[in-house]
Amino acid sequence: MPIPKAELHLHIEGTLEPELAFALAARNGVELPYADTEELREAYLFDDLQTFLNLYYELMAVLRTERDFEDLADAYLARAAAQGVRHAEIFFDPQAHLARGVDMGTVVEGLWRALGSSETRHGISTRLILCFLRDESADSAMATLDAAKPYLDRITGIGLDSAEVGHPPVKFREVYEAAAALGLRRVAHAGEEGPPAYIAEALDVLGVERIDHGLRCMEDPELVARLVRDRVPLTLCPLSNVRLRAVDVLAEHPLPAMLEAGLLCTVNSDDPAYFGGYAGDNFDAVRSALGLTEERLRELARNSFVASFLEDDEERRSGYLAEVEAYVFQAPGL
Repeated sequence: MPIPKAELHLHIEGTLEPELAFALAARNGVELPYADTEELREAYLFDDLQTFLNLYYELMAVLRTERDFEDLADAYLARAAAQGVRHAEIFFDPQAHLARGVDMGTVVEGLWRALGSSETRHGISTRLILCFLRDESADSAMATLDAAKPYLDRITGIGLDSAEVGHPPVKFREVYEAAAALGLRRVAHAGEEGPPAYIAEALDVLGVERIDHGLRCMEDPELVARLVRDRVPLTLCPLSNVRLRAVDVLAEHPLPAMLEAGLLCTVNSDDPAYFGGYAGDNFDAVRSALGLTEERLRELARNSFVASFLEDDEERRSGYLAEVEAYVFQAPGL
């Protein structure tokens, strides 16, 4: 069994495997521009962020009903459980669905049909995080937050994703202030494509509690010192970084240097159907490519629970951390 871990950077729409995409397309009468699953899988072999995003949004057309979102989430949870995930904080992109005429209730209730029973069925506790698309307007983000208000009993926090460059965090100051007033937790993508200054801005202007990605913090020693001092978690996605060319090859990933610097790093899968691996696959990959010791891997697993939004259930967090400490590694896999 893989080491117990929490997954904190996971876009549920990015778990749509080709087989499920075709099954949902058939169910909903959607015609995909691919002959079969093999041709679609070949399309997943993109080499930049925009090509990925184009495909990502194109395939969302198959998600129409509560049952579709339930099936999507349930398929992810089954895969995650097999890879040692015990707790998952799952992102979703409502604007991409609202723009297609799929309402907020369909998305949230559909996802919750899987998440509400995830502990019983898969042994995974869950949280749901609503993400705003940063290449959409701030007004659209605020309207999306308003649409989510009837479902805040199901939503733990907000995030910020999609194309980073040219869309600084300050653009979303007001919606983050509104979310904070509603008691929502706050995270944001920063420092993947965008500069280190976006990381500082997300902390200072948006008041985020975690940085998603944060890779480029290493270009700014003062920022690194701040992140270490304040114990700000970073939700790194190594296989994603390689596929999107943030890092040329996994062997050059700065994760070891980041851990050595004292940063609170976690390892996650981002959009695993597209990026070639789920949470456990990312752990295996960094163990192999970066030569991480068992204690470094244990540190990453421990960090994932420390960084989780489990303040409402510290007993659960303590239990997960005890599982990490008791874990016995087995060669060659985790």
